[in-house]
Amino acid sequence: MSEIKWDEKFRDFLKRYYWDDILLLANEYPEMRSIVVDFPDLEQFDSDLAHELLEHPDDVIPYAEQALREIDIPIEKDLDDAHVQFINIPNRIGIRDLRSKHLLKFISIEGMIRKATEVRPKVTNAAFMCMRCENTSYEPQDGPKFVEPNECENESCGKKGPFKLLIDQSTFVDAQKLQVQESPENLKGGSQPQSLDVDAEDDLAGIVKPGDRLVINGILRSHQRTLREGKSTFYDLVLHANSLEYVDQEFDELDITPEDEETILDMSKDPNIYNNIIGSIAPSIYGYEDIKEALSLQLFSAVPKMLPDGSRVRGDIHILLVGDPGIAKSQLLRYMVKISPRGVFASGKSASSSGLTAAAVKDDLGDGRWTLEAGALVMADMGLASVDEMDKMSKEDKSALHEAMEQQTISVAKAGILATLKSRCALLGAANPKYGRFDKYEGLAEQINMPPALISRFDLIFILLDVPDRTKDSNIANHILKSHYAGELSEQRQKLPTSTVSEEDVESHMEVILPTIDNDLMRKYVAYARRKVFPIMEDEAREHIINYYLDLRRQGEGKDAPVPVTARQLEALVRLAEASARIRLSNVVTLDDAKRTTRISMACMRQVGVDPDTGALDVDVIASGTSKSQRDKIHLVKDIIARVSERHAGSKAPLEEVYAEAESENIERDRVEELITKMKRQGDLLSPDNKHIKIV
Repeated sequence: MSEIKWDEKFRDFLKRYYWDDILLLANEYPEMRSIVVDFPDLEQFDSDLAHELLEHPDDVIPYAEQALREIDIPIEKDLDDAHVQFINIPNRIGIRDLRSKHLLKFISIEGMIRKATEVRPKVTNAAFMCMRCENTSYEPQDGPKFVEPNECENESCGKKGPFKLLIDQSTFVDAQKLQVQESPENLKGGSQPQSLDVDAEDDLAGIVKPGDRLVINGILRSHQRTLREGKSTFYDLVLHANSLEYVDQEFDELDITPEDEETILDMSKDPNIYNNIIGSIAPSIYGYEDIKEALSLQLFSAVPKMLPDGSRVRGDIHILLVGDPGIAKSQLLRYMVKISPRGVFASGKSASSSGLTAAAVKDDLGDGRWTLEAGALVMADMGLASVDEMDKMSKEDKSALHEAMEQQTISVAKAGILATLKSRCALLGAANPKYGRFDKYEGLAEQINMPPALISRFDLIFILLDVPDRTKDSNIANHILKSHYAGELSEQRQKLPTSTVSEEDVESHMEVILPTIDNDLMRKYVAYARRKVFPIMEDEAREHIINYYLDLRRQGEGKDAPVPVTARQLEALVRLAEASARIRLSNVVTLDDAKRTTRISMACMRQVGVDPDTGALDVDVIASGTSKSQRDKIHLVKDIIARVSERHAGSKAPLEEVYAEAESENIERDRVEELITKMKRQGDLLSPDNKHIKIV
């Protein structure tokens, strides 16, 4: 095809399909500098031209831009620097599948931005002045290296310099380097995500930030590596971006077809929908219906609200599972990451605070400047972050979570960078008790190695106890062995050519561990609910929640009574109720939803927020780690020690006398020993020797 035709063809195409866009561009130029062309339109107009664009973009794109500049528009304006961007390219290639055959082709890659440098001017056409005869010449700067003229163009001079660069007469363009990494969802086990460098110029520079998911269309080029010994035979790949498309996928990433929508609406009308969804969460784990119910509410999440005063109320539900070893906590966490559209799994032991939030790293793209790298909670934005072994994290890492959980942002102030990243994710945490097993008679905060302020930010806390119980144990054992048997049958059928196991055998035994709703449909159902359902609370439901809250608060009205709940628990109830309505795809929160949430919340409170001594609900057990009755006893014991030490010189109180006096006040000896140990640990008491104690 002759090149003259390309020019005309593009002019014809743009006039016919994009006339309105061209007028808009002419009005907004130079703030807006590009016109966006949908590739399918070009293909429909002329398939040969579209094919040429994919095969020889370096030849075709300049003609498209020239055509755009030459179109007669009613406004007197020169569109000298206008660009044509192409989106929806069919040539989608994974970063790890890029090969030499793709060089200089027009391709499209998808991934997540890991790093982005600052936007800086880059010279495209440099003006040089000869210092001897003052003649000005221009050198276009196309390659990666800066080029200076060899000799003066003025024939009467012809000297080889020196030359001075004229900044005001040179042309510059904004440029930025990005690093794109494969999306973590599509990785096979054990493989490290690969990355690719991208050059973004002009109006594409400075619009993305680390953690964004994009499709980048552009021309794949290569730069030769230079080593100390000289040039290498290896080339590095760089994508020159032509256009960026946001895949702000989150829950919108899933394509829901009209058929899917019908299936989803039918499912929501099933009166058993709650049981079906609970049955689809980790079916290979027996029991835990209440926890699976809470996890399903976490998947659907409540509605995040922007209030008129600019504050934001989170809709995500945070859940903490605490419990004995070997009861499938990690299994639940991993399963949830699998069915949540943007799930990220991190282990508290191996993750650093910057690995969870964001790290400032010396940049290998630019000139060693500092840039930000997004961590796990930023990567899970609009999804779910599962953090295992939260109790094993170091102190700094735990404090990094505070802001991420409540405000759902992560503020970074490192290496001269001040930035706020979004982390709108639900957090599902798991922790083991300090001494291996959970002690029912101890407070929660003493047994988990986590600051109370962090524990109180969880909407629901479940304690999983491993208590031997004949019927439950036999059910669990049967379930585990059945699932192993099903696995054995299917493996033997696949791997052993002489196997006599039939397809029917495998299917009939697999039923035990099959989710009621398969994973793909489940993700679509969740995505549909989060995209289309925004429930409002009915008066009855609101009254039920308010009355429940007031009843609990009333228990704390006496002078010596503990505070049973705080407003944080009330907000958690609202979130759970909204999520419960979303499961039914209903835009109304009914009384049933409210009752369901108060039931779940009460079950949690009974496990967690109860003072072990008195059996009363006490929020301080979670919020500050010391229950009201314990605080009172500590004051009492302090008074006793003070009284005893007054009788002795050097204000040292003999321990035996303290125990005797405490017993006369009806406090058992073990309890006093425990409280004294606690006060020693917090630095309120000293023991000069084994038999005496002294108030600090």
